[in-house]
Parts: sequence; structure tokens; C-alpha cells
Amino acid sequence: MSKPQPQTGPPTGQITRGKTAPNRLRGVDRFLAAYDPLLLTAGTGLFADAPYVDLGYGAEPTTTLESAARLRRLNPDLRVVGVEIDPERVARGKPFVDELTDFRLGGFNLPLEGPDARLVRAFNVLRQYEADEVVPAVSQIMAGILPGGLLVDGTSDPVGRVWTANVLRRGEGPAETAWHLEALVLGANLRSEFDPEAFQTRLPKSFIHRMVDGDPVHRFMEDWKAAARDTRGSATWGPRAWFTAAGGALAGRGYDIMRPDKWLRQGWLVWREPGLDLR
Repeated sequence: MSKPQPQTGPPTGQITRGKTAPNRLRGVDRFLAAYDPLLLTAGTGLFADAPYVDLGYGAEPTTTLESAARLRRLNPDLRVVGVEIDPERVARGKPFVDELTDFRLGGFNLPLEGPDARLVRAFNVLRQYEADEVVPAVSQIMAGILPGGLLVDGTSDPVGRVWTANVLRRGEGPAETAWHLEALVLGANLRSEFDPEAFQTRLPKSFIHRMVDGDPVHRFMEDWKAAARDTRGSATWGPRAWFTAAGGALAGRGYDIMRPDKWLRQGWLVWREPGLDLR
């Protein structure tokens, strides 16, 4: 099999606001390590040198460096590449370049040399685009991800108390069509109050405009709010107990909630194979 070639041409996309707070994406990093550890540790074939990419990391390289430190507890040899479309932001990352860490100028057309990415995290990136621009952007990013790899497209509040993400899996075949939504994740820092309403305004761009009667995403959110009301008594034992109870009640309504016995207590509500159409 021939060696993959880097995507060519000028970076595609727009400069983000770039706000970066330390530990903003700590919960996301923890979730990624738990969700697909085999993907992050794979070390043979095309995955032998495949990087983890932090796309659109912001004004400072903070989140990229934090992810590298956390995910290398799982895989000490993990290559990490921070990608930004702003040359000044890339320059701020250059002092931290080493054998396993790099910062590169690029956009949705990932500037990778050698293997494509095993996993791309794009947080607070697609949020600024119009809804009809999301799928073309996803397809372009997918062209730089190995079959079996993941794109995690998410949004968080400024300090990471509330975050949501689409977990998108690349399949075999053309990047434009060979991917699907594997899970929708709603994550919470359970040291603060639990309120399902807070997640609705932080949904990924592909769903934020679909909060209308009859849409499956709207129905999911309304059912979660109802489950939270039904289990409000659990709040006596704190937000973690209430979040866990509400997620369990949501599973009881027929939703495929992944690992409710464990992950809800971590602050991760994972709706597996939701069957939602991004296209």
C-alpha cells in the first residue's frame, strides 16, 4: 500500500475566536481515553505512526499540550499534532515541538506528512460556521483520517463545565460518504449544578438549529429534561447522583445509553448509534 500523501493547497476554514483556558477540555480527554483506547494505542500497520490531531486549538497551544500529556499516559509513543489556520498561533506552539509533538499551519485539509490521523478533535471550531457548511467541512477533515479513525466535533462552555460532541467514525470508501455519527455525547463537570437546559445551547452546530418539534434531537432533549424532572429527588445526594439517575431514566425510555452503569457517574451521557442524519 502506498504511503498517504498530505493534503495540498492553502488551509481551508476560518480563524476561530481562539479563546483557550487551561483544563477546559480535561473531561473530553478523559472521555476519549475511555471511549476507544484501542484506537489511541494501535501501533501496527497504518496506525504505526498515525497522529492525534488537535484541530483549531486556539490562541495558545494549551489544550494540545494538555491532551498530549493526558493521552500519553495511555500511549507514551503517541504523536500529537496541533493544527491552526493562524500563523501567529502556530508560531506560539513551535517552542514546544519535540520528537512526538508538532504544530502546523493548516485547516480542514489537514497538513499531515506520512500516515493520516487516527483521531481528530475539533472543539469550538465548526460552531462558527453556518449549518449547511458543517457536512462539507466534516467530509474534508475525514479525507485526512484513517479508516476506523474518529473525528470528535464538539463545543464546550468557556471553562469546560458543560460540553457536547459528535463522535464520527471514518469507514472504508470515499471521505465524502464513508463516515457516520457513532455517538452523541453530553459531558458535565459534576462539581457544579446539573441542568439539562445548559446542554441545549451547547449542542454541536449540526444540531443546535434542530430544536423544533418533531426533530429527533429535540425529542431527545425533551425526554432528557423529563427524565431529570422525574429523578429530581436524587439531587439530594448531589449533581452526580442526579445526572446518573436522569441518564438511567432516559435509557429506560428506550434510548441506547452507553455504559450507564459507569460512564454516567463520570459525567458522560453517551447516546450510542443515535441514527441522526447530519447530511
